[in-house]
Order: sequence, then C-alpha cells, then structure tokens
Amino acid sequence: MRGERLDYLQVWDLTRERGGYVRAGAVRVLALTPDEAPELLALVRFLRDRGGSESLGLGLAAAYLKAAPAGSITAEAFDAMGTMAERLAWRANVAAANAANAPVRPGEPGIAAQLEVAASLGIHYASLERDGHVWLCYDGDAFRHVAALQPTPEQSARAALALTRPDCIADTLPPLQRWQADTARAELLARVPQAGLPPYVRNRIRLRQAGVWATLAFEDSRRLAVEGGAPPAGLPDATASDVLAAGNAALEALAGVDKGQLADDDQSAWTDAAMRVGASRWAAEPVFAPAANGLHVLAQPGQPGETCVLLLDAKHGADHPLARRCTFGTVWTASARVNPESTALALAVQPLATWRELWMFRATPAGWTLQVLPPSTEASGVGYVEFAGWVPGTGQVLAAREVRDPQHANRFARTYELLDGQTLATRKAADAPASLKAFLKFQDPAWKRVTVSLR
Repeated sequence: MRGERLDYLQVWDLTRERGGYVRAGAVRVLALTPDEAPELLALVRFLRDRGGSESLGLGLAAAYLKAAPAGSITAEAFDAMGTMAERLAWRANVAAANAANAPVRPGEPGIAAQLEVAASLGIHYASLERDGHVWLCYDGDAFRHVAALQPTPEQSARAALALTRPDCIADTLPPLQRWQADTARAELLARVPQAGLPPYVRNRIRLRQAGVWATLAFEDSRRLAVEGGAPPAGLPDATASDVLAAGNAALEALAGVDKGQLADDDQSAWTDAAMRVGASRWAAEPVFAPAANGLHVLAQPGQPGETCVLLLDAKHGADHPLARRCTFGTVWTASARVNPESTALALAVQPLATWRELWMFRATPAGWTLQVLPPSTEASGVGYVEFAGWVPGTGQVLAAREVRDPQHANRFARTYELLDGQTLATRKAADAPASLKAFLKFQDPAWKRVTVSLR
C-alpha cells in the first residue's frame, strides 16, 4: 500500500509491476508485526479446511510466517500451508479432468487465479502427464518443514502421506532414481509414530506402506542379477533376501490394516494397495530349485536387463529347451505350475511394478507354444491376473483377475474366471469364487494360500 485517497487505497502490484487503486473495504491491511501473529494464525486455522479459499489461506499463512517471531513458529502453520496447497492441486486436477475451470461456489476465484496467487507466494507445483491431461502435484516443501519442527503424530502422518503419493512420481524417472525415491518413501513412512494416531489414519499409513514395499519388492527383483547377468541401468546389486524382505513387508503392512476402521474415502486406496501387493505377491515366496526330471522353467540372463525363460524337462536341457522366451520383466519362477498331464505350465511374469501377467506354455502337435494373458487389454496402470487351478480332463484353467478401470481411477474390477485352455479366452466369470462350480472343486490350494484376491 502506497497511500489513501477517499475510500480507496493506492497500491502497487509487484507481480505486474503496475500501480492502481482498490476499495478500502475490499482488502485488509497488515502491518506484519509480532502483535498480529496470533490473529493471523487464528484465521489460518479457520481457512485450513475450507475448500475454495486456498489462495486466501495461503496468503494469510505466508503473512503469519513473516509476522511471527522465529522462535514461536511451530509445525502447525506449515501443516496448514501444505494441506491447502495440496488441496488446491487436487481441485485443479478435478477441474482439468472435467474440462472446466470454474469456481466451486459462486463468488470464489477460479482455479487458475488461485494457482497464480500460490505461485506468487513461492508454492511450486510439478506438472505430470496423466491420462491425456496435465496432473498437478504440490512439491511438498511445507510438509518437509513440518518434519523438522517436532510435529504431532497426526501432522507427521499428513506430511508423510503427502510426500509419498505414488501418483506424483513421474513415469519417466530412471530406474536408479526411482528406486532411491521409493526407498526414501519407505523410510519416511517408517518414521511416523503410529501409536498416537487415530485408527483410520494408521490404516492410511499402512496402506501407503503396503504399496511402497510392493514397489520396492519389484525393484529389488530387477536389481537381483540373474545368475551370470547384471542388474539394468547401473542399479546396485540386491540379494534374494532383499526381495523376500520387501515382499513380506508389503504383506505385513496390508495385513495390519483394520478393515473395520477404514474410512469411506479410503476404500479405493485399500483396493489399490491390495492390487499393488498382489502384483508383487510372489516376492514374498522363497525360490526353490525345481525338480530336474519334470517339466519346469529356468531363468537365464539375456541382453542387459533381460531375463530369458527356458522350458525344460528330463529330456531337454538348457542347451536344447522345449521353448524359450525373453522379457525385461521379472520372472517369478516360484509361481510355475504344471498340469497333471505335463502338457501345460503356468508362470507369473511382472513387467511393471503394478502389472503382472500370466504366461501359459502349452504342448501342441506343432511343438510348445506360449500365450501371454495381461490383466486387461487397456492400459490402466494397476492390475494382475494369476493362475488359480487346472480343471482336469478339459484343458481349462482357473484364473483370478483384478484391474483398475482406465477411465475411472477409483473404480476396480475383480473377477474369478474359467479360461479356455487353448486360447485363454474367458468362458465364465463371477465376482466370487463360490459362484463358479469349477472354483469350488478345482482351485489350487497353493493359490488360495498366497493370493490376496480373497481378502
């Protein structure tokens, strides 16, 4: 403010480098003295959870931080600032998905105007491409300050959840940087004191931990060099114990969720976390050497970062396999299941951290063939399909499938299917195993023991 004239204030806009006048009743003049700090903090507390007023709340939070003496600033102001900045990004993403940039309530400023105010206050957002539109993610600077100012357990939990969001990690991140980022996410979540949290907040922490550890299990499996090979992209070596520990940590976190205390808003997060754990489920199972006299698979290194699957039996060794197929995904050899006639073998292969396919080797008059069944024909990012049993005498296969709807991020489909053994086409499907007679009679006990689809 540069002066007064009648009922107008003469002001200077630092952003536009232009002067002008505003009505005195339309603005509030702040001296930014320590005496004003308590009143400003009270206003920040009021606006913290009021959707649509994020730019005003951020401005008052910035004013409080400037007015308050350094020794009196606690984690509360930064927690409020981070909460409002993250909610503003969420509102912008919803507006973009709906192809609209309109205020939520009459009289509120538009999303673009509020983002402009936030930018002028030093609030930074990362722009990521998601499903054909730009996805804004708050960089979390305020939440990092929360962790350094002796926060309460709930403040620590909010900061950890905001800083570990999986949808705010760029898909283009190189493998080494992605592994480092996920390791840092796991460490940050582990530092949250869960003892002082409400049950529904503890659930949120465990759900996030389950997803992070499932991702780390896959990344550790990529770092685990196939015998005679090397991990891709310069990643440091891992051991089978690292993979096993990460896989079991994911299962323990998921099992620690109290389903009776899940908030309504957390139902989709519960399903999403379970699917991430399901995709990496075989990481929690130790690998044993297969019997050399029966039909089995052997993993060998191919090109850098590539694993080749060899189908062998008592008469065909690695030098002359029945079939050979290479992949840049993780081959879970412990998942191999052979039918009673030794004419088919099912195998779990995971090309991505949240995506697991079913490979089916089958003997034909022309030789052994391989068919790959993905969780979905549309790229939804999260899903798995797994072998659930053989149907004797028919050549049919039982499978469980769970996938996220690519058009609706919060919608999921879980089905139990009877597949044609030759084409892997779905013959019958149901939303519960009890609805399929074949599942009641022929489901594989090992599948029932390890699957998370029956949660």
